[in-house]
Amino acid sequence: MAWKSRTRSLQVFDTELSADTVEWCPVPSSHDVLACGTYQLQKGGAEDAAAPSRTGRLYLFEFRREGPMSPPLAELQRVDTAAILDLKWCHVPLSDRAVLGMAAATGQLQLFTLSDGQAGGRSLQPLSSLEVGAERLALSLDWSTGRMDSSDVRVACSDSAGCVSVISPAEGALTALSQWKAHDFEAWIAAFSYWDTQLLYSGGDDCKLKGWDLRLGSSSPTFTSKRHSMGVCSIHSNPHREHIVATGSYDEQVALWDGRNMRQPLAETPVGGGVWRLKWHPTHQHLLLAACMHNDFHVLHCQQALEGGGGGGGACPVVASYILHNSLAYGADWSRLSLEDAAAPGSPPAAKAPKESLDGGGEGRGGGGGGGHLRIQYESPTASFDTSLEDDAGRYIPEGLAAAPPPSSSTSIPPPLNPDAPSLSCLLASCSFYDHMLHVWRWDWTPDGAPAETAL
Repeated sequence: MAWKSRTRSLQVFDTELSADTVEWCPVPSSHDVLACGTYQLQKGGAEDAAAPSRTGRLYLFEFRREGPMSPPLAELQRVDTAAILDLKWCHVPLSDRAVLGMAAATGQLQLFTLSDGQAGGRSLQPLSSLEVGAERLALSLDWSTGRMDSSDVRVACSDSAGCVSVISPAEGALTALSQWKAHDFEAWIAAFSYWDTQLLYSGGDDCKLKGWDLRLGSSSPTFTSKRHSMGVCSIHSNPHREHIVATGSYDEQVALWDGRNMRQPLAETPVGGGVWRLKWHPTHQHLLLAACMHNDFHVLHCQQALEGGGGGGGACPVVASYILHNSLAYGADWSRLSLEDAAAPGSPPAAKAPKESLDGGGEGRGGGGGGGHLRIQYESPTASFDTSLEDDAGRYIPEGLAAAPPPSSSTSIPPPLNPDAPSLSCLLASCSFYDHMLHVWRWDWTPDGAPAETAL
């Protein structure tokens, strides 16, 4: 049985500043909430001797399914901040609220709570912050709660001085529990093992992947791997399969590991671009999303590697690709929303929430009422084409009616090892850097000949 894979753009949003991180909220009551962070280097003139400044903006969106003629993504809020290197939601509520962590260019880890405002609107409110070190950038963060475990919640943060910090958010106040020099150069990434949160992984620009057991202290790592030939910038523990960890590097390789044997990976997959972020699917244990910097966004199917035992050396097939970004592919995430629950045409629209701002920012482009839905020229190595998400009057055109390009992936691919696996429809978000674009898209994976899901 052949399977078909199709990716389709639902909406494009101009973030104005360079976009590098997107995160769907994993807390059940807020699966429709999306956060996006930006990073902009402001260079002074030749006469300006001051160091360049780094500014950013934090966006909050809501995914609304109001019918086929409305853009699904509505902006709720924008917050001008220091440049943002990473965003991660805590997987469980803290004090009954969803909490978003932000790694900032000021060297701070900042927390925001998702609050209900007037007229039912939602917004982010500052909760607490902690400087992990002076004159350094906070580069990444990870919560210990990846398996929805609310006990002993902690945050790991890596920074440009090569340090890793473990921080407690107890009672809304950030407290550093430990910090140590983990890498010779930038520590691009730190991530918990979600199955044993006393275990921590880190990757750095020294090309090293390291493991740490917090019970043993930080004087020496439990292992050091030099398998990657360039800087290690992405690590994600599989929340469904114990011991399984995915890593990515500037060397353009995605590696899958069994944490009990870090001498050799279970599989290595060349993806044609530096791997800035990796995300396991929230419910399907074999699907891995990769943001591949110079080579777009790809979904890897890892079942053969994970169930074929150790020994490794093989590659995981790419079953979907999203190629409609013009610039560095940095941020990507899966949504937990079910596309099967999309509102039918003619359903009453949800109440519109006013856009709020912590700093009183103006409307600008991309507001929830209708800005930000753009006509964009896309280019690929083989062709260029237009896709329009507005008509000539600026009204939104739903994806199913727009003169859109062919799907980025429509080829027959090998079926899952389970022949009875059902069709799959996923909602995703991705962002790219220099063209400052946020895309919301869907991926449909169906048996050849089966009717595909209708577009939102």
